[in-house]
Amino acid sequence: FAQPQAIQDQDVTCLIHCIIFPLVNSGGGEGSLDRLLPSINTSLSPRKRTTSQCKSEPPLLRTSKRTIYTAGRPPWYNEHGTQSKEAFVIGLCGGSASGKTTVARKIIEALDVPWVVLLSMDSFYKVLTAEQQLQAANNDYNFDHPDAFDFSLLVHTLRKLKQGKSVKIPVYDFTTHGRQKEWKTVYGASVIIFEGIMLFADKELLKLLDMKIFVDTDSDIRLVRRLRRDITERGRDIEGVIKQYNKFVKPAFEQYIEPTMRLADIVVPRGGGNMVAIDLIVQHVHSQLEERELSVRAALASAHQAQPLPQTLSVLESTPQVRGMHTIIRNKETSRDEFIFYSKRLMRLLIERALSFLPSQVHVVQTPQGEDYEGRTFHGKRQITGVSILRAGETMEPALRAVCKDVRIGKILIQTNQDTGEPELHYLRLPKDISEDHVILTDCTVSTGAAAMMAIRVLLDHDAQEDKILLVSLLMAEMGVHSVAYAFPQVKIITTAVDKKVNDLFHIIPGIGNFGDRYFGTDAPPDWSDDDMDEPSC
Repeated sequence: FAQPQAIQDQDVTCLIHCIIFPLVNSGGGEGSLDRLLPSINTSLSPRKRTTSQCKSEPPLLRTSKRTIYTAGRPPWYNEHGTQSKEAFVIGLCGGSASGKTTVARKIIEALDVPWVVLLSMDSFYKVLTAEQQLQAANNDYNFDHPDAFDFSLLVHTLRKLKQGKSVKIPVYDFTTHGRQKEWKTVYGASVIIFEGIMLFADKELLKLLDMKIFVDTDSDIRLVRRLRRDITERGRDIEGVIKQYNKFVKPAFEQYIEPTMRLADIVVPRGGGNMVAIDLIVQHVHSQLEERELSVRAALASAHQAQPLPQTLSVLESTPQVRGMHTIIRNKETSRDEFIFYSKRLMRLLIERALSFLPSQVHVVQTPQGEDYEGRTFHGKRQITGVSILRAGETMEPALRAVCKDVRIGKILIQTNQDTGEPELHYLRLPKDISEDHVILTDCTVSTGAAAMMAIRVLLDHDAQEDKILLVSLLMAEMGVHSVAYAFPQVKIITTAVDKKVNDLFHIIPGIGNFGDRYFGTDAPPDWSDDDMDEPSC
């Protein structure tokens, strides 16, 4: 279905505490992110909200072009940082124009789960040769044959998406019979619904499907739907559509598609109008999702206690200057202006310290006096990318920009679910292709490490290399240091101080208070957490 445009950076400030931005990347530039979502039927009973401070129901925000959920993605990994549950994949097969997409949307509406991705086999048609392009223009190319699909790309893409990775999806243009230049990037699915006419025709693809559904619709109804769709949406003429149907579509259904009905777990007669079948499907999917729920923060709070601090940790030397600045920003009587001023000083020192861990090499230059000077220069294939955990981590961006010319910036919003106490991913905007970049991940305070772990997992899912990630934080608790180091032993951790304790409310002791609220001059909720997963307020 239609892909909405990206929300611009200037819109983030006013919406950040109320909504989740769907996670699908347009594939260009800095990477606008909009997750695939159908329109939602608000007459359906909504599931329990996961952002309790926003009181409006149901958990979504409607605009003229899209529906935006106000619910976040719970952890999809365990305390070891590894994925412990795969996305649940539903395969929808059936003849052309049988109503597969309609059934998929009905399932999504009834599920009322925000993290659902709908994919179509139509995106995976092979790139046609010049001769095949001419045949397609004359309605003489068989798009309804298994050989028309790129099954190797399809299986590879679905496997990665099921494993929680970010994937690129080709966009097929039925008017030109070719792939568009820009691909869509999809990430963050709890449920994947994949629909297509040949979905059950490949053995490797069948292995990836957790539930197989066949949509069975009368052939006359399918022909009428195909005529209407191809004429109005794809610019075809009626003679060409009928010719193609009789020559390719009908024989292909009888030879390749209809026989695969026996492979289905559920057959849905009459398509989207069969709500009994859809309700049964939804009940099963809900039960599968409940079995896969995880509790990460509780595991972090009980693990790694009384262990020595890891070697991957680097703490800024506690000079009189550094100690003095900590004295000022930790003092509850410090004014907001003073708090900001001395926090910025510490941030600049911290970023400079972090840069010292980047690879460098000897570089000789000639001075104005004509003499050689043996110095050092950055050594790396790619550039530096900064990623801030919103909102307090964003305050470290000016310091990073001040010392890293042309640094690319990404943002991740993670909030605490007040019902479960678990971190939840709400918003993601990353630069294009960070696989070779050195990534500096910024968060002002880290207590249990739950938010930092989720952010690092997101970076790894987007092919960032673990040994090229630097977690930079003004203040950390020992628990957070241990949690991150245990889960991601190659991530370098840089901070200005480490406090020993975290209380029952996950506040760092003695701590610094809620950094975001002190910096921005806002009021903290009574149950805020030092992991800086700022609570939404509508």
